[in-house]
Amino acid sequence: MSEHNSEQHRPRPSRPGPHSASSSSAHYSDKDLQEEVSELRTKSATAARLFDIRRLIGALFVVYGVIVTLAGITASDADIDKAAGVNINLWTGLGMLALGLFFLVWLKLRPTAPPTPDIVDAVEEEQRGD
Repeated sequence: MSEHNSEQHRPRPSRPGPHSASSSSAHYSDKDLQEEVSELRTKSATAARLFDIRRLIGALFVVYGVIVTLAGITASDADIDKAAGVNINLWTGLGMLALGLFFLVWLKLRPTAPPTPDIVDAVEEEQRGD
């Protein structure tokens, strides 16, 4: 988290700021502003997709489902007899696998929508003169 904060406050040398020492009239051009907004929008969309809760839940259920299914496949007759003749680990593991795969398929079919680009639209309209 400290790296993230230090990156936010670090000045960008390639773009002159409004209070630049070299020139008092230097400022961000519309193109620089549009590039920066586009860059931030891409980072935001990537973070939203990366930390989507469906990805975390699906991955955990798949991992635990594999472990429990393997425990069910290798269960002894004594273990099965303890559960009233039902191989509970096998069925629970398969259920967890199915649920985890459901979450991952859901994520693939309906990805997270990026945030609305209100600022980018406003800059583009201003450039077109609308």
